[in-house]
Amino acid sequence: MTMTEKKLTLEPATGPLVGAVRPPGSKSITNRALLLAGLARGTSRLTGALKSDDTRYMADALRAMGVGVEEPDATTFVVTGSGKLAAPSGPLFLGNAGTATRFLTAAAALVDGRVVVDGDQHMRKRPIAPLVEALTRLGVAVDAPSGCPPVTVSGTGTIPGTRVEIDAGLSSQYVSALLMAAAGGSAPVEIALKGEEIGARGYIDLTLAAMRAFGADVQQPGAALWIVQPTGYMATDFAVEPDASAATYLWAAEVLTGGRIDLGVAAEDFSQPDARAHAVISAFPHLPAVIDGSQMQDAVPTLAVLAAFNETPVRFTGLANLRVKECDRVRALSTGLTAIRPGLGVEEGDDLLVASDPALVGAVLPAEIDTFADHRIAMSFALAGLKIGGITIRDPDCVGKTYPGYWDALASLGVGMAVKD
Repeated sequence: MTMTEKKLTLEPATGPLVGAVRPPGSKSITNRALLLAGLARGTSRLTGALKSDDTRYMADALRAMGVGVEEPDATTFVVTGSGKLAAPSGPLFLGNAGTATRFLTAAAALVDGRVVVDGDQHMRKRPIAPLVEALTRLGVAVDAPSGCPPVTVSGTGTIPGTRVEIDAGLSSQYVSALLMAAAGGSAPVEIALKGEEIGARGYIDLTLAAMRAFGADVQQPGAALWIVQPTGYMATDFAVEPDASAATYLWAAEVLTGGRIDLGVAAEDFSQPDARAHAVISAFPHLPAVIDGSQMQDAVPTLAVLAAFNETPVRFTGLANLRVKECDRVRALSTGLTAIRPGLGVEEGDDLLVASDPALVGAVLPAEIDTFADHRIAMSFALAGLKIGGITIRDPDCVGKTYPGYWDALASLGVGMAVKD
């Protein structure tokens, strides 16, 4: 931390949080739709989309590859493609945007030329080797010496191979990346899992739905096999649903304060995997003794901070993939919880044990939370500040990665906060 780093201190809520907050568009769906629209021939209009750091990196990368991307308002992208991506004049810099990095690495195979996919210091520590190995087996010339970005792809404009097995234990994004690129090939491509273990399988369903909306033909003969026809993509108008991961913070704020926050969309109407966290959150203060986070990974930080105020301790399992997100989220959560009170969050292997204590409510426990530049750590620990005095969030602007209006949303509900530069 530098002496000039911004910090935000929250004031505990003095009563129930009541109001209406519309979550931003889904990051996961927006970046899928942007890429598919960029690969399509014609003009697509994406409405309800997220405008954040991650989606701007994707939009800028598409512009660098010859795609027209206009932004007529705060939630719309108008994307005009030729059906092909052109080789960019320089490396594609994607910050710490995992979706953009993985998706564009595979899509670069459809470029007739050289593409370098790179990111910031955090992205350069995030593994991409399983995707690189799968592309190599499909006949794509790709190189990532460190097993992380930067990745150099020498594309030929198509996918040479017709079948590949991929290890998706670390991330479902590897499978999504291959699926979306495969429709741009010249022959059907079979994509099979090595084993059936996959991180957050529900995100594959998001990918398939988006692909089909843009005209792709994908069959799934079994749980671990997909067959993608070489249809390419057709431009279309596409509505992006609100972000379920963002909604989890508001659902948690509601139950923590006994409030009522209207999100404008019912929990059951989300198609994203993190929406299943709503049922867990609704059980507060009687959360399950064990919560498997493997299929709602981005909701785990929300649930872990909420668990600090639960009636009984909570063990979080299925967290191995969280160690290779924007930061090591298991470590970041245990560090932040421990900063609030020693022993509140303990790592046991890849599990996180939260030593819940309802008596934390109303306590004054000055603690600076190191966000590790991770938006989800910042947003989840803000929940602790609703019930504990003295919670300070370092680098609060990191929420711009997926929810630039987060602090404004809390303020609109009456949450007080002070910012110090």
